[in-house]
Amino acid sequence: MYEAGPFHIPLTSVPMNDPAQGGRPFRWIAAAGAFSAGAAVALGAFGAHGLREILPPEMMAVYETGVRYQMYHALALIAAGLAGRSALNPHRRLLIGASWAFGCGTLLFSGSLYVLALTGLRALGAVTPAGGLAFVAGWALFGAAFLRRARG
Repeated sequence: MYEAGPFHIPLTSVPMNDPAQGGRPFRWIAAAGAFSAGAAVALGAFGAHGLREILPPEMMAVYETGVRYQMYHALALIAAGLAGRSALNPHRRLLIGASWAFGCGTLLFSGSLYVLALTGLRALGAVTPAGGLAFVAGWALFGAAFLRRARG
């Protein structure tokens, strides 16, 4: 049994010798990352070709920040998905947690920046830092998945 703080996670809960079974959620995580990356490319192109003449420079910079962070974390989702499919990684739950944090961070951080840039609505200003915290939590979980050693 592996102990992670107050949680007791049996290693047998994820079939370690069958990547097809244990890796099933990670296929979806990598696919979500790929779709998010594609959306970031489309949003970036929309910004460069459709918004540059409409938005003031400071709002264009806000929009571009949202696109940039969406792409960074789309790539992180792909990396987490690929790492989790490895039968050698016993800390898949940490990778799943990191993936959720990256996804929620993208929605909160980049989403709020898109809304701010396109509408000027500053009421969502408190949402952006929450998305940033989700990104930080995701990176911490991602790193922990590689630093922790299996005990057994």
